[in-house]
Amino acid sequence: MPGAGRSLTVLKSKKHPSSGLTPKLAEKIIAEVSEKEIVAMCCDVINIPSPTGEELQMAEYMQNALRELELAVTWQEVEEGRANVVGRRMGVGGGKTLMFNGHMDTSNTGREDFLSGIGYKPNAVVKNGFIYGLGIYNMKGALVCYTHAVRALQRAGVKLKGDVIIAAVAGEIEKTQWGEFKGKEYRGYGYGTHYLVNHGVVPDMCILGEPTDMQVVLEHFGSLWVRISCAGIYVHTAFCEGREEMNSIRRMHELMANILEWIEEWESKASYGGRKAIVNLGGIRGGHAWRASRTPEKTDLFLDVRVPPSIAMSEARREVQQLFFELEKKHADWGLEFETYVSVPGARISENHEMIRAIDCNHARIMGSPPERQVVVWCSDASVLSRYGIETVNYGPSSGPRDAEGEKVKIKTLVDITRIYALTAADLCGVE
Repeated sequence: MPGAGRSLTVLKSKKHPSSGLTPKLAEKIIAEVSEKEIVAMCCDVINIPSPTGEELQMAEYMQNALRELELAVTWQEVEEGRANVVGRRMGVGGGKTLMFNGHMDTSNTGREDFLSGIGYKPNAVVKNGFIYGLGIYNMKGALVCYTHAVRALQRAGVKLKGDVIIAAVAGEIEKTQWGEFKGKEYRGYGYGTHYLVNHGVVPDMCILGEPTDMQVVLEHFGSLWVRISCAGIYVHTAFCEGREEMNSIRRMHELMANILEWIEEWESKASYGGRKAIVNLGGIRGGHAWRASRTPEKTDLFLDVRVPPSIAMSEARREVQQLFFELEKKHADWGLEFETYVSVPGARISENHEMIRAIDCNHARIMGSPPERQVVVWCSDASVLSRYGIETVNYGPSSGPRDAEGEKVKIKTLVDITRIYALTAADLCGVE
């Protein structure tokens, strides 16, 4: 139902000083946003399983959706069975290019036995004003909102000066190849967006619709993944008496005291924007479950070190490496090893950027007041885009954190932010 939902009375006020849109034009655009169509597309995309490495069917769906909008569509084959889909609505010239970017891969596969909530499965459920299902929160819902924002502009007959791009990318979820964990299901952490910008998609600015609860995220932390390992003897249980301290798991247990002390110091001194620089004990492995009668020859500890945007990744690596050097000096015969295998820098955008002003203005048009600000500890593809000089902000639809039910978003939130995206695109690209 075009125009259904929130009253448009807030649009009757005077034109906002930082907006190029009159209330009349804004009303015309907003009236073309259809809640019914948004809900239908959300259900479609949820029902397409697309864990990292298996995004092909979702990419084909987005290709068809963007072609229906009569956009100029590019298919970027990232690798066999995986692609980015890029739709461009060409402007008439003289304006800036805005990209809406969203990843198609989901946080989970939908096959995890320990995640039983309806929102953790690739099956859409609509109830009590919410849409439930894997990916609706992170971040297929945003892809739907982008699509219908552009549709609203077209239906309203708005001609833009600059281009609007919708980029649906593969492989964003925080995961990476390491050791025996190889293959496309492990190639995430900006994999698709790296390919996107390396192959000619270079807008002036970008909105990432990550789940921010409609708050504007000007800054987010980066992430450094670290492995610290120690060696030990490999012998049968019957022959380890008197050499128990040479067990690599016991050695790692002893190392943990120093590592936890370092973590506490880092989380305090690297805190930023009111948030701790969290260090997660992401994994530990040693020995062989199928052969517990042997002492483990090696034990690995894996850390996820969150790094604020004010600290360079090279500096953060030196900090962790110094911890390793101290451990190695203390235990020279333990065969200690050190490796960093993910380095994703933090990202930030100025409060005074024109994109932030436009979002503030149009959020206030729809919601009645400007959006709140937030600094977050998670990463996004802003880490990639900002390194290419593409100013990027995270601002997207979600309705509180995931819980036992899994991923869900209010229908009203999806409709409201679609309206805001459409108005913001018109503001930033310029109306002829």
